[in-house]
Amino acid sequence: MPDFDVVILGAGSAGYSCALRAAQLGLSVALVDDTPVGGTCLHRGCIPTKAWLHAAEVRRTVVTAAAFGIAATLEGADAAGVRGYADSVVDQLHRGLRGLLAGRGVTTVAARGRLVTDGAGPAILADGELYRGGAVVIATGASPITLGLGIDGKRLLTSEDALRLDTLPRRAIVLGGGVIGVEFASLWRDLGVEVVLVEAAERLLLGEEPGHSRILTKELRARGVDVRLGAALEDVTATDDAVTARLGDETLTADVLLVAVGRRPATQGLGLEDAGITLGDSGHVQVDERLRTSARGVWAAGDVVAGPQLAHRGYAHGIFLAEQIAHLRGRLPVRPTLPADRDMPRITYSSLQLASVGLTAAEAGQDAQVVDYRLGGNGRALLLRSPGERESGVVRLVRRPDGPIVGVHLIGDNVAELVAEGALLVGWQATPDDVAGIVHAHPTLGESIAEANWALAGRGLHTPA
Repeated sequence: MPDFDVVILGAGSAGYSCALRAAQLGLSVALVDDTPVGGTCLHRGCIPTKAWLHAAEVRRTVVTAAAFGIAATLEGADAAGVRGYADSVVDQLHRGLRGLLAGRGVTTVAARGRLVTDGAGPAILADGELYRGGAVVIATGASPITLGLGIDGKRLLTSEDALRLDTLPRRAIVLGGGVIGVEFASLWRDLGVEVVLVEAAERLLLGEEPGHSRILTKELRARGVDVRLGAALEDVTATDDAVTARLGDETLTADVLLVAVGRRPATQGLGLEDAGITLGDSGHVQVDERLRTSARGVWAAGDVVAGPQLAHRGYAHGIFLAEQIAHLRGRLPVRPTLPADRDMPRITYSSLQLASVGLTAAEAGQDAQVVDYRLGGNGRALLLRSPGERESGVVRLVRRPDGPIVGVHLIGDNVAELVAEGALLVGWQATPDDVAGIVHAHPTLGESIAEANWALAGRGLHTPA
């Protein structure tokens, strides 16, 4: 029965980041998972999805090439080829991650694990062997919600199935207007698929600024996505040839239906409750402000903890727990701080992209100061658009009355890369005057944050008086 300082159940973003940082701090670590290290994000989520989105962007560039004076001919989109491209990126990152874990001396156990506790403390049982840890971390992530629709991977799909298609559907129904649904609706449309996007709420992306959601909806519709808001799914029928979905009095027919209504924590069948861990009604592990569970010596991180389901939140949780455990063992003198969920950047990699961090204007309160800078005045943003195509992007900064910036909200082409600066502004509680003197290179999209900040400071340069 091997003993370790830390045993981690789950090798996704939270689990492997915890393993790497703990090993870096001199702790002995075992990482247990029956799926490849890297988890959903690397193999079935973030990375392959963004590869498909980039391929879709390349196709859109070819379609619009003539507007830039470039002669190009589009012969089609090869789903198997796109999948091969995505797989090559995943494989490269997976090899690198395995090398990092081995280089740090992390023991990886390729088996399904289960939490057990006894008088000697917590351990993970895997393949009949107990891996006991001075601390045990539960980081098993989340899995797609299926609504009981009988997912078959052919007509009824989850996002994981959609990433493994060999051929593109001609028509697709996407159920769910959150991040996953919007991204797939956007990329499939750019790959030439006829898409109906169905959302029961009255707008897409409920966590984002309402105005940005409206801009995105208008943009998707202009590109040919049939966006149905306030539309509740009542019935679904799949046959060998098609899938039909009933929305009130209307029936939609398509080749596939993608169920993209969210993900639930993967906490079932792991022995958690038997080991004394309290789960919430949603299945999430209940933790305190330092990610401790109700079982002594057991911690939890990432998507199993209620909050935004983001890979970088998992990284932050994993690193925090490694440092927390090392601190308790006298290996790290400084007590670590857990990053707040409100400070986690959020990105939707659709076209247009949405990126945000911090509070919306509504969350900040009616006294909040808000500035919108429209990207129609940014040279770089205009260069990215086809000639004659209207630039509808916006940068919004939200500030406490005469206080710090508490929210940064972006919509436009390639704005995802700007949210890192937004995270700095919000995380450091910067005021407009604090950063007004920082020079942003020209011509860049980053200038839009500078312009919005100047306007918030009452000295806008390229903004109407």
